[in-house]
Amino acid sequence: MNSQPQPAKPLRVAIGGDHAGYPLKQTIAENLASDGLAELVGNVVDCGTDGPARCDYPDFAIAVSREILLGNADRGIVVCGSGVGVSVAANKIPGIRAAICHDTYSAHQGVEHDDMNVLCIGGRIIGSELAMEIVRSFLGAQYTPSERHQRRLDKVLEIEAQGRDALGDMSS
Repeated sequence: MNSQPQPAKPLRVAIGGDHAGYPLKQTIAENLASDGLAELVGNVVDCGTDGPARCDYPDFAIAVSREILLGNADRGIVVCGSGVGVSVAANKIPGIRAAICHDTYSAHQGVEHDDMNVLCIGGRIIGSELAMEIVRSFLGAQYTPSERHQRRLDKVLEIEAQGRDALGDMSS
């Protein structure tokens, strides 16, 4: 059973992105720090990048995930060109449940049903207005541990704990 306490509002949010996600990451970070989101966001941890120079997306998936796992952030947002790379990288880290969301429904349902803690966005896929709607939906949602949601999340956590052993015997 997932015994993680629900994050209190306002949330502490870590954000990061590579060069392809940099412009959108900056826009999101500025909006997160604005008075308009004060009811949702108490603190923003900017994990970089700090400019448009080429860099590697896994570094920022790691940096954002580290802040969550150290308890310095409740949720994370990572941005790369498509959102795919940062999602793949973040999901390799035990304790992180990341997903690409380019719509508001997936952003809140991912939290409500799957206890998603990292939002992945493609900076070359969506514009800043939609991105902010998605971010607001993600940050405004809370995990609802109904029996079916918790049962499924427990299975995901067991897969994470077992790693490749969850696949069973692969000799055949």
